[in-house]
Amino acid sequence: MNKKELVAHIADTADLSQQEAIAALNATVEIITNALKDGEEVTLIGFGTFKVNPRAAREGRNPKTGDTIQIAASNAPVFKAGKALKEELNP
Repeated sequence: MNKKELVAHIADTADLSQQEAIAALNATVEIITNALKDGEEVTLIGFGTFKVNPRAAREGRNPKTGDTIQIAASNAPVFKAGKALKEELNP
């Protein structure tokens, strides 16, 4: 399912117009993104938790040349499925 299809399902399920559904989805994504940027976790009970895992700087290798390179530290977004979602997917 892509964003356009998701918006259509939101509009049908919540009895919203396409424009209202787009605005709701965009606002949700923006709020989650901003919370993660601020170092917060976002927990949706029954669905799952979004959080950021820091990755330390490390040394890697270029597989083509074998040269050693430095990989910069970064923050990786992570989603952990909640119990209810897991149960829905594994009846």
